[in-house]
Amino acid sequence: MTQKIALITGASRGLGAGLAEELAARGYHVVAVGRTVGALEELDDRVKAAGSPGALTLAPMDVTTDEAMQHLCASLFGRWGKVDLWLHTAVHAAPLSPAGHVDAKDFDKSVATNLRATARLIPMVEPLLRASPAGQAVFLRDARAGQPFFGAYGATKAAQIALAESWAAETAKTGPSVRILDPEPMATATRARFFPGEDRSLLSPPRAEATRLIRLLLDENR
Repeated sequence: MTQKIALITGASRGLGAGLAEELAARGYHVVAVGRTVGALEELDDRVKAAGSPGALTLAPMDVTTDEAMQHLCASLFGRWGKVDLWLHTAVHAAPLSPAGHVDAKDFDKSVATNLRATARLIPMVEPLLRASPAGQAVFLRDARAGQPFFGAYGATKAAQIALAESWAAETAKTGPSVRILDPEPMATATRARFFPGEDRSLLSPPRAEATRLIRLLLDENR
């Protein structure tokens, strides 16, 4: 059986890393994209220590760098000719701030990571997904739009999901399948910055939430 190939953009830590571990445990070859080399290597160590039937290819790069992502997608085509599953978890979570005091550099970085990179990646990855018999792209909703102090993050994340929803509507009959999932609140470093002092025992571990989402994504139609 041909091995399944997954691309995870934003795989260094948190939910992205958990998704990489879950998919490797299911036998996928996961191309893990992230900016932090050490975190990617730790992820690879965990996958190997778990004896997962799948494997990782580490791709330490920034999703906002067009040339790097173009080269990666060309390499994926050259090696496998397809991507079966793309999970886009990369995000810039700007510090909380009143709308009237949003830092310009933070806002620009939020636009670059959360919106522009998504818009650039879709046309790069879509041909790889179309080459798979059942290619799927997955985005993650975060309902922060309109909440106090979440202006930069909420606005750009909402724009990302609006873009993904348009893509989903456009490809509903032709493929690839575009899914938008709703993660439960998780005990991530990003959430800790947003909500310091929160009781983290009430939150889902990212690895457990990754398992839930992958079951929802891959097992619901079996």
